[in-house]
Amino acid sequence: MRAYESRDELLEAFRPYGAVNQDGVQVSDANGLRGEFVDNLAYTSALGSDAMKPVARHLIWNLAQTLGCAPASIHDYYIAGGRNVWHNQTTPAINVRAMAYDTARAIVRAANKLDVGQVIFEIARSEMGYTEQRPAEYTASILAAAIREGFQGPVFIQGDHFQINAKGYKADPEKEVQGVRDLIDEALVAGFLNIDVDTSTIVDLSLPNEDEQQAENARRTAELTAYIREREAQGVTVSVGGEIGEVGTENSTPAELIAFMRQYEKALASHNGGNLTGISKISVQTGTSHGGVVLPDGSIASVKVDFDTLAELSKLSREKYGLAGAVQHGASTLPEAAFGHFARSNACEVHLATGFQNIMFDSPAFPADLLKEMYAYLDANHPDDRKPDMTDAQFYYTARKRALGPFKKDLWNLNADAKGAICEELQERFELIFKSLNVVNTSSMVRDLTTVPSLPFQAGDEISDVKVEGE
Repeated sequence: MRAYESRDELLEAFRPYGAVNQDGVQVSDANGLRGEFVDNLAYTSALGSDAMKPVARHLIWNLAQTLGCAPASIHDYYIAGGRNVWHNQTTPAINVRAMAYDTARAIVRAANKLDVGQVIFEIARSEMGYTEQRPAEYTASILAAAIREGFQGPVFIQGDHFQINAKGYKADPEKEVQGVRDLIDEALVAGFLNIDVDTSTIVDLSLPNEDEQQAENARRTAELTAYIREREAQGVTVSVGGEIGEVGTENSTPAELIAFMRQYEKALASHNGGNLTGISKISVQTGTSHGGVVLPDGSIASVKVDFDTLAELSKLSREKYGLAGAVQHGASTLPEAAFGHFARSNACEVHLATGFQNIMFDSPAFPADLLKEMYAYLDANHPDDRKPDMTDAQFYYTARKRALGPFKKDLWNLNADAKGAICEELQERFELIFKSLNVVNTSSMVRDLTTVPSLPFQAGDEISDVKVEGE
């Protein structure tokens, strides 16, 4: 793969497959463009010059609209789940951290093979930093992968953990919330039509009862929901998620969910005359932690998810509030046999990240010299991440995600054999998870229950100088 160096070069490369003009993009040879051209387009978006990145993203966006794989919100589909139109299907929400385009291609190949429409591509606020992927780039990588693999149907791109930092909030609440608002603005413009608001970090379990503990969480979630509603495109209802329990802390309870929803609905009613659509799902804590717990030898400790609690909270959120169900975080390092329990518990969504990152790093195909270089970078640049009692294996496992951004170009440029072997391992894992979560053969239902909007490409000032032929 290589980056196009000029707009003229990019358009000349596209000419055998279609045309760009004032009316948009016309494609004359969809199969032909699904090769080196899209590979280079994705590469330009991620690693090209500052002048060429928005040009590539603009064309990727328009191609996705034309070829039937445009961004969409999963809100209507989730609310249908709340009406029990579908059940015992758990949406895999996959955080694509590394080799974004190639990893997304592996996800799409697995989805195409098994006729999966119920899948989300997501990235968390923290991941945008250490992987060096802002929303516009992330969207382009995912859409380019969908185009490349001929995916047909809505593409659900989600902002995960749009989170308030508890320490920052304590020091300056409005500044901290404004940071989330700014990220929402950037994400909406980039085509993130699904956003998980996470103010669970300000839940105070030291207060005497659930209402008091969840009050500030509910108020801020309602405020940010209203902020999203004011800015979402006409004809789009962004899927918004709330969260009642911070991952890695105490398990959530029905009393907490009820307390949160009671105050959330009251707070949301105070915005815009009380006519705003609320959340479609609720994230809970039932025993996991992000990334798993690494043991001194580098292996991962067994994780015990409280599936009974997860089922109880999903049932409550569906039957009492019409939501799709409960969402589980931090589950990708669970053993294979555990994934079927999510669908049986009627969890509507499970977030998966570190397990796929591990497949890449631990693959026999991953270049040993590159891994050594990345670990040396961690030693030199992130020594504070090494706690006094950590072994080398624990430190590198915990910190290696921080090397993904600085070595992003190296990962995109892995040789074809290494990349192919890693992506084959990833695809096998995606297929297993899709089957376990019971989302096989969901494409038709997802398309029937989802409105895919026709939206113009917009990414703020960065595209102000982009022109197309005929302008």
